[in-house]
Parts: sequence; C-alpha cells; structure tokens
Amino acid sequence: MLVDRYGRVATDLRVSLTDRCNLRCTYCMPEEGLAWLPKQDVLTDDEVVRLVRIAVERLGVREVRFTGGEPLLRRGLVDIVAACAELEPRPELSLTTNAVGLARTASALAAAGLDRVNGSLDTLRADRFEALTHRRRLDDVLAGLAAAREAGLEPVKINAVLMRGVNDDEAPELLAWALEHGYELRFIEQMPLDAQHGWDRATMVTAEEILASLQSVFDLTPVGDVERGSAPAEAWLVGGGPARVGVIASVTRPFCGSCDRTRLTAEGQVRNCLFARDESDLRGAMRSGADDAELARRWEVAMAVKAAGHGIDDPGFLQPSRPMSAIGG
Repeated sequence: MLVDRYGRVATDLRVSLTDRCNLRCTYCMPEEGLAWLPKQDVLTDDEVVRLVRIAVERLGVREVRFTGGEPLLRRGLVDIVAACAELEPRPELSLTTNAVGLARTASALAAAGLDRVNGSLDTLRADRFEALTHRRRLDDVLAGLAAAREAGLEPVKINAVLMRGVNDDEAPELLAWALEHGYELRFIEQMPLDAQHGWDRATMVTAEEILASLQSVFDLTPVGDVERGSAPAEAWLVGGGPARVGVIASVTRPFCGSCDRTRLTAEGQVRNCLFARDESDLRGAMRSGADDAELARRWEVAMAVKAAGHGIDDPGFLQPSRPMSAIGG
C-alpha cells in the first residue's frame, strides 16, 4: 500500500494526461497560454496504462481519475480508459474536464468503461464565461455536461470557483441550475495554483461566504462528517434532500489529515501532495528498464515522505512552481 509516515493510505490516483488546455481560465493560466511539455516527455498511452496497472494491482489504488490540463485533448483517452477498465480489481474510473469537447466523446467514454464525470463551470452568463476563459465556449460546455448525463456518466459533478467581484454573486443561480438539471454542485475555494502567482488570500471567497450566499435562498442541512470520510467536500442537503451541494474549503478548513490521494503528472512524476515542492520520477526509471516491482517501490518511497499538510497558513509557504494545469487536478 501507499502509506505515509502519518498513517494515511493513498487509494485515489489522479492521472494527468496532458498539460494542454483549450480554455484560459484567469485563475489558472495567462491568456497567451504556457510553454507546453515536449511530446517526447509526455507518457505514452502504454506507459500510462502500465503505471495505473502497477498502482491498482500492487499498491492498492481503487479510484483513478483522469485529469489535465484538459484530458479530452488526449487523443488516446478512450483507449486508455478501456485498458484501465479491464484491470483486476477494476478501479472506479472518472474524468475531470472543462466539458468543451464532451458532447462528442461522452458516449464513447461510457462504452469504454468510464464511470462518471466531474465538470468545471464557474458561471452561467456568456459574457462572464468569455471574460473568465477568454473563449466563447459556454454552449459547448453546457452541451457536454448534458451529454455526460445522457450517456450515464453519473453523478455528474460540477466544480465552481467563485472570485470576488467577478462571479461571487452567482452561487444561488448556479445551485438552482444544477438542481434543475440533476447535477451535483461543489464550490471550491480558490487555491494558490495559478501560473501567474497572483493568488491573494484576502480576496479569496471563503467557504463561510459561499454558504451564507446559498443560505440566503436555500434551506441547507449539513450532512455531517460521518459520511465525509476522505472526500474533500463538506456536503449539505438542499431543502431536506435528497439533492445536495458541496463546499471544498481547501484553504480555510483543510482536510489534509484524511487525504487519500497520490498524483501522477503527464510526464510521469509522482506528486504526493497537490502543493508538494518535490516530485519523484517514474518515467526515467521506466524508460531505463525498471521492472514493475522497482517502479512500485519508488512510488512507495515517494508517498512515504508526504508532509502533514499543505502548509498554506505557514509563514514560509511557497506556492508550487507548477500551476494546476501542469500538475493535474
């Protein structure tokens, strides 16, 4: 198992398939984009599947989520999903996406064995969407989310980031829309993972503010920690249930003590924390001929030294040099 020095066991693997993205969300990357990884540095489809297989068969991983960048830009995505769905024991397979191209691929992904989808959507207003993403693709996103639901990739979860003075007045509107369409909405506190390093805690919309905005319109009942486990979202029943809304308070109410995640970047680096400053190279060892046992051992060593927490509140906190798009969500 992937056990760290604090006794936490990593059973949830996040696999970044690319650092590229077709949106330019202001809290993630600049409008002109970033310097993408050279093609030869990115894991091949077979290398991705091999490392996922090692994680599942040798290291106890039970959930695999494919991320980016934007994973729908990975040409071999459907084949990777199909290969991972054949592993024993079969892991739960999910995808985090901006949903821009999901209308074209949802059915194929479902047929390949994908179980569910997490979409990203911060606003329902076309002008705001364009200002936030520098693209006119809101209709494509909405169509992609609908296609995921129709393909049975449920529950379709929607992640939304609120920004002060930008879209922080939209929380009730987003929740009403999610309830209408049968999506599960989760609000995420903005984290210091932008390429521009412009994050400012003073301007971050906190979980308490998000809840206050929602409670001005909706009757919310906390589900309670007993059902939360290692899930990052604190959940509330809406109007007595069964519909619910979540808030991921990564900054103000961190859940590091129950974290069960391990991360693999698009170029085969293990990250034991989203905010880690160090990485462990599996690609180099794999391409040099390391067998599965050696790769598993290296992964175990990488996870064993995981820090107690992300340290955002520490005086000496340093934002990771990589932005979220290059790490994988």
